[in-house]
Amino acid sequence: MFFLTSLAASAEPMWTVTVDPLTFALGFAHVQVETAFHPRFSLYAGPSLRLYDSLLGEPAGPYRGYGAEAGLRWFFHGRAPEGGWLMARGVLAWVDSAEPGIGGYTSALAGYTWVADFGLVLAGGLGVSWFDYGPAGVGIHGVLPAAHTNVGWAF
Repeated sequence: MFFLTSLAASAEPMWTVTVDPLTFALGFAHVQVETAFHPRFSLYAGPSLRLYDSLLGEPAGPYRGYGAEAGLRWFFHGRAPEGGWLMARGVLAWVDSAEPGIGGYTSALAGYTWVADFGLVLAGGLGVSWFDYGPAGVGIHGVLPAAHTNVGWAF
């Protein structure tokens, strides 16, 4: 309990609310609410919706997804929620299509989050993902590169 009290007493932000512009371009809407629960760890969660086809051409297909995303970040540099991190994340969704069912993906990434004095949050990272999202032959399946881009606010 002491580490929560001492973290709360600091001037450091403990929460962020961000969106991921790259996933918006790919057809997924993510809003991530993150909390630093330890100086080295943060947890985020939020909705993960696939409401439209990718603005970049792929992935396309006659399906929509309604689910949630959660991730855990370990900050090896800095103090959560700012600095260099390693992250594991996962998405689980109901995929509505001609063959409806459960879909999702998981990722491992490394990146950096910067928080400006006035609260602006910018983050980016790279890694690898495993997808099983959407109907066979149409959705996203297999191992692919992963990217993380976020912009938002810290408080």
